[in-house]
Amino acid sequence: MDSKYPSDAVAAARSLQVFTFIYTSMATFWIYDYTCSIREEGTFLLYSRWNRVKFLYIVTRYMPFLLFAVHLYMNFVPDETSNKCQFVNNICSTFSLISIVCSECFFILRTYALWDNNKVVLAAMLSTFAAVIVGSIAALFSATATAPFETSSITGITGCYQSSGSVRLFVPFLLLFGLELMLISLTLTCAIRNWRTTDSRLYVVILKHNVFYYICGLFFSIINVLTSLLFDYAYSGMFQDFQFIIHAILATRMHLHLWHADRDRDRDTFDSIPLSQLAAAPHIESA
Repeated sequence: MDSKYPSDAVAAARSLQVFTFIYTSMATFWIYDYTCSIREEGTFLLYSRWNRVKFLYIVTRYMPFLLFAVHLYMNFVPDETSNKCQFVNNICSTFSLISIVCSECFFILRTYALWDNNKVVLAAMLSTFAAVIVGSIAALFSATATAPFETSSITGITGCYQSSGSVRLFVPFLLLFGLELMLISLTLTCAIRNWRTTDSRLYVVILKHNVFYYICGLFFSIINVLTSLLFDYAYSGMFQDFQFIIHAILATRMHLHLWHADRDRDRDTFDSIPLSQLAAAPHIESA
């Protein structure tokens, strides 16, 4: 970049280039994942019964397409103003919140099923989940309302970033970390309590899925808390939507795997785990 530009302008421009590269890579990876699973997904959408979980799957699966379309528009369209950036960013934030809420709902339902539909556990999870949603919305939109968006002064560099105040964006990820920690604790407690008495293959699959999902959530939440606090310019938010995309991929992939695993097993090997709340398996849907 030309040395006539101030060092801050050069650093901001480089951060926008890195951010755009990461987001374009995410979109490519999402399309690749969708292409690889389109056959299994088509079978699921065609043969599974319409219910709340199928609706949840569709929203979780296709919301990232809207997120990518709007965010890539913001990254590549030149001559954006601060107000326009803020408006488009708020749309992206809404799509991101919807995506992560739907992804978490899958595993709240699974944890509820693992606990034999225990109402106390459900109430604890839902109340914590509601608090996380409210706190995240308050932190997210208050930060974008008070932190101005800036564009690069260097010709040919598109996109925009929050110049100050974005440090508060670590709050939603800290809250999400707390939620994931609670859910993985419930899952592990259930596994320890039932490991000698339950030999259901479906039960084992759900346990493995839950633990892997929560570990990924904890890891990426820590990464986003650290990047929000330690980095400036567009670097501070470069992995935020990446976490939401990973959550969506894991939630939908694991749901497809669970549905196909249950669909393919013999009808005379009925597992005892109560999965009515998941509404995912053919024998459950036909019950």
